[in-house]
Amino acid sequence: MATPVKEEDLLVPTSIHWTIEDVTNWIEEIGFPQYRECFRTNLVNGRKLILADASHLPQLGVTNFEHIKFISASVRDLLGLEAPYWNRSVSLPPRTPMGMFLERKSRTGEYIDGLLYSQHLKGK
Repeated sequence: MATPVKEEDLLVPTSIHWTIEDVTNWIEEIGFPQYRECFRTNLVNGRKLILADASHLPQLGVTNFEHIKFISASVRDLLGLEAPYWNRSVSLPPRTPMGMFLERKSRTGEYIDGLLYSQHLKGK
């Protein structure tokens, strides 16, 4: 019998399960077909897309600053993450629980592959 899916696990963006082809299709859909090969060559799948922020995009081959800003914002929108603000108070928690979970899911390995958001929330 299958384990029932918990409600909080349904909050996880489905894009973390994307293949490399899904990611390259998405980058084209948002208006950047010239970067398909950059994402394909760097084997960016849905879990690696989590790490595609302004500091990592140049390493993938995206060097136009306006493109970097747009793609970074699009990744955050896709994942439902808030934009990092330079004036964020240090009294606030460092990241949202979902942001911390997605960061963990960007890694590989048997444990991480099976990790659910509900388990992450319980501190496992």
